[in-house]
Formats: sequence, structure tokens, C-alpha cells
Amino acid sequence: MSYPTTQLLINNRWVESGASRYGDVLNPATGRCIGRVAHAETKDLDAALAAAQHGFNSWRSTPAVNRASMMHAAAALLRERTESIARLLTLEQGKPLAESITELAAAAEIIDWFASEGSRVYGRIVPPRSETGQQLVLKEPVGPVAAFTPWNFPVSQIVRKLSAALATGCSFLCKAPEETPASPAALMQCFVDSGLPPGVVGLVFGDPESISRYLIASPIVRKVTFTGSTPVGKQLASLAGLHMKRATMELGGHAPVIIAQDADVELAAKVCANAKFRNAGQVCISPTRFLVHRDLERGFVEAFIRHTRQIKMGDGLEQGTTMGPLANPRRVVAMTRLVADAVEKGAKVLVGGAPVGISGNFFSPTVLTGVSLDAHVFNEEPFGPVAAIRAFDCLDEAVAEANRLPFGLAGYAFTSSIKNLHLLAQRMEVGMLWVNQPAVAGPEMPFGGVKDSGYGSEGGPEALEAYLNSKSVAVLAN
Repeated sequence: MSYPTTQLLINNRWVESGASRYGDVLNPATGRCIGRVAHAETKDLDAALAAAQHGFNSWRSTPAVNRASMMHAAAALLRERTESIARLLTLEQGKPLAESITELAAAAEIIDWFASEGSRVYGRIVPPRSETGQQLVLKEPVGPVAAFTPWNFPVSQIVRKLSAALATGCSFLCKAPEETPASPAALMQCFVDSGLPPGVVGLVFGDPESISRYLIASPIVRKVTFTGSTPVGKQLASLAGLHMKRATMELGGHAPVIIAQDADVELAAKVCANAKFRNAGQVCISPTRFLVHRDLERGFVEAFIRHTRQIKMGDGLEQGTTMGPLANPRRVVAMTRLVADAVEKGAKVLVGGAPVGISGNFFSPTVLTGVSLDAHVFNEEPFGPVAAIRAFDCLDEAVAEANRLPFGLAGYAFTSSIKNLHLLAQRMEVGMLWVNQPAVAGPEMPFGGVKDSGYGSEGGPEALEAYLNSKSVAVLAN
């Protein structure tokens, strides 16, 4: 299929950048240019901001039931267009087509859930202090939202922010990733076609630093939301604080996996291998530090390797591919460095450990054992297909290691003991914990981290609160 030139969405129209500036879009499976994306200039951002303000003025007054109807229509359009959008997503991001289809299905579900939940945003009546008085708490949309989203899940990461914003009556201006522009554009077209008023949604691309600084500083923007690395998130959070903007930050993680002495080894190995190599490990909640009770280490490693060897690496559009390339050459360099450092510090490479092929950004699924605690792979988020395994002797030791790093996004645990379950649930310092299962990030549950992994939620009713102001109204009759 052909790959489109992606323009800017301003006021429900696709337009070129004012200076006609474009960047190349590369296919990570081949390294070849497949298309171009418009890069916004300052005057484009001014136009997008003005449109967002106009859209907010209209959207905030739209009854919640009508907002929900248009959001449900957008979700239906996304489902109808899944096949074509999924191919665009795989072309620009690299993940297998089946994973792209799954991402779009999840995105449509998220839109529908928030559309319905937005109709249940209630204020409250508070008993007055006088017989002639009344006290109310009103819930109002915070205002136009500036969102900054990553390339690893170019549709669903936007949808988590967009759905909560629209459901509460906010307009939404997104700076999406230049590496993966076509699938976000196709998503936004679903919302335009569903009948949203002009300016309610907008989409721009360009230099990330200059655009983020300009949008966050604008008095029009009242809320900032970002998904990405912790260092960049801290910069954006500081900018938001400087300009008194509310912010939600979903930042980097380094998810520990604790496999207790009483765990089902085969279940743990199967779940962990599938989760580790999904999207070539480029998942913020990907399991990364595998902490295995010493009694189970050998069995777990053997089973994990068996599942790893079943992975078929290749172009995401090819039949049977279960793991695609990394998104860009920088990730290949990073994986090579992490593996070399781990080996230098005593780890053994049991599977993989090196780039594959002479074209594209392929790196083999890699399993490391005996990883030292001072190895880089155990201290910085790998964001790639490298599984680092280390044994422990007692559960307290594993929990201490799980909590050692400043990250606290996701965690996993495998145990058959209720006692261990409660201990892990209470003591692991993460925003999300999955026990005896892979990550199931349903829209009805909170989604976010603690510590350096950010703050705020992009799931559950908590996500809606991040886009609402509470207004206190007290009335006394004359």
C-alpha cells in the first residue's frame, strides 16, 4: 500500500506547514524513506492554538450525551478502518501487523469507555449552613489540552489522553511523533468525520523541544499531558509548573518481575516471554528485571528460552512475523551497548545478543543470566528485546531490589500464596501490579506510575479528574 504525506490538522483541515517544511518518515524494517511529514512553524502553532481555544468554547457547551455520541461514532470509524490504519502503523513503527490490529482494537475500546464515563461526571449538592442557602460543587473542563505522545504506541497513547479530554469537554492539541505520523493522522480523521466541531482536535509535528516550549507557555493551554522518558518528562513538568499548568506525566519504567518460590514456572515463563518481546520490548510497562527464586532459576530459564526461540523476527507485514524491528537505529546501538556492558560485568548471553541483518533495525531476542546489579541493563530502562535475569534467595531481597530504582511504573509477580500476594501488593512501589498474568491495561483501571515514573492516571475515573476543575458555588437567597 502507498504511504501518505502527513500534514497538520488545524481547525478540522489538513494543511501544509507555513514554510512548507517536511521531514522524512522511514520504514524501520528496511531503513528506507516511505513518506514525509509536515513540520510546524510558529505561525502554524499560533493557528492551532487559536483553533483549540475556539473548539473549547464550543465543545465545553456541548451536552455530555452528545459528546459521547460523537466519540462512539469515532470509535466505530476506527474499527471500520482498522485494516488500512494497521498497515500504516506497521509500516512506520515496525511492530507485527497483528500487534497493530490489537492496538487499534484496544484504542476503540478506550474511546468507548471514556465516552460513556464522561456522561457520569457529576458534581454534588452539599447541605447548606442556612435554610435560605444552597451549596454546590460543579465539575468543569480545565480547558485546551496540549499532549505530547511517543512512537511506540502511536495510536493508543494518544487515545488515552484524547478520550479523557474530550469526555470532560476539553479541546485537544497533540504533538505526535514524527517517526510515526500517519496512524495518528488517521485516528484524528475518525474524530473529524464523527462530527466534532472545528478546533476540538488538532495535530502537529515538528521539533519536539521548540514545540513543547511554545505550547506549554501559551496562555491558551491549561493542561499538559506527556508520555515518554523520565528526563524529558521532568523538563516538561518543570515548564508546566513554571506556567502554572496542570500536568499528567506517564514516564519511563524498569518493571521488576518477582517469581516467588511457589510460582507456576511454566506459566511465568510463557507470560514473561510473550510480554517481554511484545513490540520488540519497546513498551513502557514491559517486564525488564526478572528476579527468580534460586530454587526455580534453572527451570524458569529453560522454559523462558524455549518460548524465546519460537519468536519469528522479520518485517511486520510478513506472514507469521511475531517480532518486528526496533523503531530506529538508536535503539540498536543502545541494545548492543547494554549487552556488552552486562557481559563485561559477568552476565552470560544464552540467546541472541546482537543485531541481525544488514538492513533495518533488527536486534535478536536476548536472554541474559547472572546479571550484576551494577550492570546498566539492571539500572536503566532497556526499551528493547533484552531480558535480564537474576536469582534471589528470599522474598524480602527481591522486593528490596524491585524498589531499589527510582522508577515505579509497572511490576509483575508470580506466586500461589495469598500471603505472598498481599505482601507484594502492599510493598512493591509501583503504580500498576499484575499477578500471575500479563499486563491487562483496561480503560476502567488506573494507568500511571509513582516516583520517577510520573504522576496522574490515564485510566479509570481518576483519568477524568485530571481534566476537570472543581468549582465551589455557595448561594444565599435575599
